[in-house]
Amino acid sequence: MSNTKSEADTRVPVIEISQIQTHLPYFQSVPAGFPSPADDYVEEQLNLDKYLIKNPAATFFVRVSGDSMTGAGIYPEDILIVDRSLQAKSNDVVIALLEGEFTVKRLVYEQGHYWLKPEHASFKPIQVLAESDFQVWGVVTNVIHKPYVLK
Repeated sequence: MSNTKSEADTRVPVIEISQIQTHLPYFQSVPAGFPSPADDYVEEQLNLDKYLIKNPAATFFVRVSGDSMTGAGIYPEDILIVDRSLQAKSNDVVIALLEGEFTVKRLVYEQGHYWLKPEHASFKPIQVLAESDFQVWGVVTNVIHKPYVLK
């Protein structure tokens, strides 16, 4: 796996991070059954920065296009939180740069080779060959999406 930067690195569809100073009410739990007056159970304020972003200087957001990762709960238009300071390991979901193209896939090491594996039956795994122009751009740490029913 190459760790060198290329000019193509600047083409990732990045959503800029600005310090999110949102402190929202945090409820310990919410029952999925009958409604209850949840305000009675406010525990503390939730700082999304502290909860979702461990390394702000190395973290970026990226919006997903395509449906190759729906089996991992990653859908088109979702926003991924990606940490570039983490060392990718086998089975991590990563943003990778392969032959000048960005992709989100599961990085898997098996039988002496790295693979970029989709989580959708319509897509085939991609073997990362030694001669490939390949770089892991970051590890996906969180997924932000609106819940909806798949068609």
